[in-house]
Order: sequence, then structure tokens, then C-alpha cells
Amino acid sequence: MTSDSDWEVERERLLSQRISDIGLSLEGTVLEQLVTQLYVELDGRGLVFRPRVYLSDQWGCPDGTPLIGVPFYLADPRLARIEEDFALEVESEVDVMRFLRHEAGHAFNYAYRLHDRADWHEVFGPYSRPYRDRYRSDPFTHQYVRHILGWYAQKHPDEDFAETFAVWLTPDLDWRAEYAGWGALKKLEYIDTVMREVGQVQPETPELTDDDLPVTAMQYTLAEHYRDMDDALPVSDPRIFDGDLRTLFGKAGEIPDNERAADFIRRHRREIAGRIAYWTGEPPAVVRKFVDLIAERADALELAVRGREASTLIELTAFGTAVVMNYRYTDDFAGDRPGE
Repeated sequence: MTSDSDWEVERERLLSQRISDIGLSLEGTVLEQLVTQLYVELDGRGLVFRPRVYLSDQWGCPDGTPLIGVPFYLADPRLARIEEDFALEVESEVDVMRFLRHEAGHAFNYAYRLHDRADWHEVFGPYSRPYRDRYRSDPFTHQYVRHILGWYAQKHPDEDFAETFAVWLTPDLDWRAEYAGWGALKKLEYIDTVMREVGQVQPETPELTDDDLPVTAMQYTLAEHYRDMDDALPVSDPRIFDGDLRTLFGKAGEIPDNERAADFIRRHRREIAGRIAYWTGEPPAVVRKFVDLIAERADALELAVRGREASTLIELTAFGTAVVMNYRYTDDFAGDRPGE
């Protein structure tokens, strides 16, 4: 077992390396086995197209190409451990399969240019609709399937198709029964029909190039990768949350024997951020920075926990969810509330 001090040395060594020089490959990894599982599932649906999967900086089909990029850290447990420092958690094997099916949906859409079809537009909406990172979602609608957390199918017609394809592809899922009576059933039936139509046609696909950002083209260090991703939160004055934090916690001097609020928040950081990300659909890295910010404010205000741990966690998660949902709808963590 690697000691903490040995790991810190290894961690710093990896952070200082260019990603292109780490020697990452799909071959021989669990990720390779999961890609094989994806291909088995496609074969089971009678589909001959096998989208190429390669290591890149994030999930996606770059620039509308039928290639599937997956995050490089999934190919190396050491890099996955570093990723957890920045994003709270790394995808489980179940999560990886969920994302692979979703990205396969994009790849099929692009390979066969299904989004150019009039019937595609009738079912999913205009492909030309503006693509926004943050979007309003209706958690109660039955017009969309539910696959990736955060009601992702509601983001854009392209995502709606990819999510519907992923549900249709999922083995041992009776989607007709699961979505009986839902408006989303029409979309699943459409994909079932279209895949029978194109499934035996091998599409032309592009070669992988450096423009697609494979790991061999990532000639910057791991530390630079995370630094570039670490954008500041759009909060002009973090004191905007002070009133809410005073409501959630008490003054340390008034309850001296209780745990300091900042220590409590940091101790439950992963749990709080994970729950907020789950219910809002906001990326964990963004939520993590918000949780770190309120811990800093709680420290500055010298607050302490005054209630029971379970109830405090519930209230803190509810508060964070409300703030992050406001961010999703307004691109502003503070909204129009007056400062303290």
C-alpha cells in the first residue's frame, strides 16, 4: 500500500507531466472492457456501426463527429484519484456505461446525419436550436426519458435524441413498459424504427486527428489541465450568503462546545456537493467550489453547528440546491438579493 507521503510525491510528479507523455492507452484497462460491452450491446440491437472510442479531455463527440472521446483519467487509477480531488468523484462502471450509451447516440446521429431528416425534427425539435450549458428543466414532465442525472434530455434536441437512444440501447430494460403512457414513448419508438432502417448500413467516418484532442495531442501538464478548468465562481461579493449561513448556524461564542460550521461543511464536503449536483444537474466541480466558498464564509463569521448533524445536513443541502438552481437559471449565484 502506498503511504500518504509516497502518494504526494507521485501526485506532484504526475501533475508536472505533460498528459501526452504519461503513456495513457485504452488497452488493458477496465475502460477497454466497457467499450467492448458497448459494442456487444450495439451488436445485440443489430447495428453494424462501431463508433471509435478514444481518450480525450472529457466526454463528447467533438464538433459533431461520430467519434467518442472519454476522459483520460478513466484509463489510470492514479489519475482517477487526482480527478477526485477536483471533481469530488469519478464515474463508476455503471456511470461509464451510461455515458458511453449516450455518446453512442450522438455518434449515430452524426454518422447517419439523422438530424437532417424532417421526421427527426418533428419528433425531437429543431437541431439548430441554440445550445446552452444551463437550461430550465421540468422534473415532472413525461415528454423526455430519464437517463443521465439532471434531466439532461431537456437540454437540447440533440441531447434528447442521445438520451433516448441510450435508454433504447440499455440491455434488460423494457422501455415500452417503462415509458408506457409517456410522451417519450413516441421518441423511443421512432429510434427503434430508424435503427432498423439504417442499422445494417456502414457509414463513412472520419479519421481521428489532433483536432479531436486525443491524449497524444494534449501537450500540456496535468496541473495546467486542471488550472484551465478551474474558473472562478460568478460571485461578486461572497458576503451575499452571510445571512443564510447565520440562519443555518449559530455564533461559535454562544455554543462553544459545538463543532465549528466550517469544519462541519468541509467534513461533509463530498456528501453535500454530491447531493446538490445530483438534484441540480450542475457539474460537481462547480458545486464543489460553491461548497468551499460557503465554508470560507462560515469560517470568517466564526459560526458553529447548533442543531443535530442530520437536520443540519438537510438544511444545508436544501440551501445549496436553491442557490445552484438560481445559478442554472440566471448564470448568477447571488441573483438580485441585496448584500449583507
